[in-house]
Amino acid sequence: MSLTADRVTCRYGDHVVLEEASLTLEPGRVLGLTGPSGSGKSSLARILTGLRPPDGGTVLVDGEPVTTRRGRMDGRVGLLHQSPRAATDPRMRLRRIIAEPFSARGRSGPRGSEADDRVAELARKVGLTPDLLDRHGDRVSAGQLQRACVARALAASPRYLICDEPTAMLDAASTATIAHLLSELAAEGVGLLAISHDHALLNAWADEVVDLKETTSRTAEPLADHTVR
Repeated sequence: MSLTADRVTCRYGDHVVLEEASLTLEPGRVLGLTGPSGSGKSSLARILTGLRPPDGGTVLVDGEPVTTRRGRMDGRVGLLHQSPRAATDPRMRLRRIIAEPFSARGRSGPRGSEADDRVAELARKVGLTPDLLDRHGDRVSAGQLQRACVARALAASPRYLICDEPTAMLDAASTATIAHLLSELAAEGVGLLAISHDHALLNAWADEVVDLKETTSRTAEPLADHTVR
């Protein structure tokens, strides 16, 4: 059981962004991914979720190919974006943002009061109070909106969650909160790929860190002054 990229290559025209990159994400683990700008971190995130096919290599989720249907991500792999404002419609209320995956499931998704109960449950899980759910995305803080995005990702019940710089737009307090929420998901069995430039955060947060520049991995060493609680 794992999400595996095996010798994945990604090109844009003649420019090679990734060349035979490999990693394995296991359920219940936090795998950190770092590297300089332009090293292909976000491209690899899109490939892992099925939003972009690799130009070489393979991506398997629990032994099966990652797939997309009508431009939608593989439901087994979720994505948490860097910017919550860019990833949401500012005209939508938080409750509707959280419930988006239910619509994607069609008839198999919860409806009516069942959907409302599920949204309320997810909101509580990520620390959103009921009064915030009826606010539009442009009427809440970036940290509150990112919590709604975490809840939306959970609504899809992914086995693996790709977190592409999920705290880059947040202040220190919100960063700690989001990292703690995501760590709780890993404790519940979700595999997390945490992409970040913040080496100290990854060392404190991840079980292992992969550097795309070095194409090697190392065991993360927690830093006492940067521990996420």
